[in-house]
This record gives sequence, C-alpha cells and structure tokens, in this order.
Amino acid sequence: MPRSQIQLKRKGVSYAKYGYLFSLPFVIVFIIFMLYPTVFTAVIGFTDFKGVVATSFNFLEKPFENFIGTLNNKTFRASLVNTIVIWVMNFIPQISLALLLTAWFTNRSRKIRGQGAFKVLFYLPNIITAATVAILYSVIFGYPVGPINDILQSLHLISKPFDFSTSPLAAKFVVAFIQFWQWYGYTTIILISGVLGINPELFEAAEIDGASPSQTFFQITLPCMRTILIFTLITSLIGGLNMFDIPKLYIWNGGPANTTMTTSVFIYAQAFSGTYLYNRAAAASMIMFMIIAVLSAITFYLMRDRSEIRAKRAMKRIEKLRKGAEA
Repeated sequence: MPRSQIQLKRKGVSYAKYGYLFSLPFVIVFIIFMLYPTVFTAVIGFTDFKGVVATSFNFLEKPFENFIGTLNNKTFRASLVNTIVIWVMNFIPQISLALLLTAWFTNRSRKIRGQGAFKVLFYLPNIITAATVAILYSVIFGYPVGPINDILQSLHLISKPFDFSTSPLAAKFVVAFIQFWQWYGYTTIILISGVLGINPELFEAAEIDGASPSQTFFQITLPCMRTILIFTLITSLIGGLNMFDIPKLYIWNGGPANTTMTTSVFIYAQAFSGTYLYNRAAAASMIMFMIIAVLSAITFYLMRDRSEIRAKRAMKRIEKLRKGAEA
C-alpha cells in the first residue's frame, strides 16, 4: 500500500466510539433509576401488588381492573381537576409576566442597567427548596397573625383575620400563587435566551422600517420564538401535572375538602399513606403518563409551523409535476 494511503487511513480514525464511552455512565444511570422503575410501575399496574411487606404479586384476571377502579375513584377525579385548575391558575400569569419581562429586557431602545442582578433575583425563588417555601408561605399567610392578614386589615379589606388554609378557594389560590412565584423567573430566563438567539438583523430591519416596539415584539419576536414557546409550554405542562411538593407540604393531605390535592399527592397517598395500594398507585401513574403524552401531542400539533408545512407541500407538488413532465 502506498505511503500516502497509509497516512490518510491513519488520519481518518473515527472517534465516535469515545462518544459512546462518555455517554455510557448516563445510559447506565438512566436504565437503573429511570427506565427500570417506569417499566416496573407499568407492570404492577396490572397486578395485585400491595401491602407494606409484599414481596410477590400475581397478574389480575381482569388486567385493567386497577385502571378502571382508579378512574372511577371520586378522589382521583377531583385531584385531576384540582391539578389542571391549579396549573392553569399559575401558568397564565406566569407566562404573561415572563413575556412582559422578556419584552422589557430585550427592548433595544432601552439600556437597562443591572440586568444580571435582576435575572438572579427573578430566578432565586426557583432554587429555594420546597420545604423552605412551604414554611415561608405558611408564615406569610398565617392565621390569626401573619403579614397578609395584617396588610388586609390595615387596608380595611377585612374586619377580622382570615384563615387561608380552611377556605377551599383561598387555599387553591395560595398554592397556585406559590407555583407562579417559584417558576416565573425560570420561564423568563428561558424566553430571554430564546430572544437573544434571534438574528439581530431582523430587529435592525424593523427599526429601519419604523416598526414600533410592540409591532416588533408581536410580528418578529414571538413568531421566531415558536420553538422556545413550545418547550416552555410542554415543560410547564409536565411539571404542572406532576405537582407534589408544594400541595403536599403547604397544606397537609390535600387541604380543606381535598381542594389542593393533586394527582401526585393522591398517588403518594395510595402507595405510602397507610393503604399501600401499590397497584392502584401504579395505575394512577400510568393514567397520568398517558394524559401528559396526549396533551403534549395536542400542544405540538396546535403550535406547529403551518407556513412551513404549506411550503413543504408546495415543494412536493412541484417535484411531482417536474417528474411528470420529465416522464
């Protein structure tokens, strides 16, 4: 073999195997701690597995009995409604405030000083532990003495202290507000990063054409942020439908009349709070998995880029016509 060919062969060494080696630890951890528990949960949903010291289980004669029983459970249906309502109550103001802050920070006509400090302050609630947040808001909305009650009484909005933990609507509002307070900063940072990834020439062209800041934001910024908005909506949907820590820690066991009980709290109660119905808890988990998957698919479908789809269809028609003309 000529010397030049030997050198080229040496230079063409593939380093792909090293990529597989570096990703191997993640794959192993994912299989052990994520994939196996998920598959095992799906399996025991079709069994009679329950009891604190249970070591074996048998598959049911009616395989979907646990799923039907869970869907017929009034508490589960109520917890599902609570989960959706609380998520909507916190996500709408969360995304609205995040978009407002994003438009403010990325406005090219304003030179906002200390943006880094603002971003840190906005993101700070997201890194505080859930237990700390629950204790903090238990004090803030405390009864009969608490800052919120003191402020409302000083403004003469209430005549006597109000117990937020015993009012179904107020308890649900507080849980939604805590979720909003914890996550609006994270959403803002994600949206700002999406705006910074847009080609600056588009904004320069808009300024030259005399577009107002609102026109630039709605006609250029938002359409170019479609992917980031889909990511934000999907991650918020998954996180919202899996709410557990704040509803569990702020008001123990679902609050007044189970109005703050989410599906995750219901699953925990089924599996670990005295009954140890692991099969029912697994069935409820799989039901939530399917609900999240369906809603995510619907979100992707509704937020798809219709203009790009139309362009692809037009290209396919042109290609067919070209092939027909050549034939």
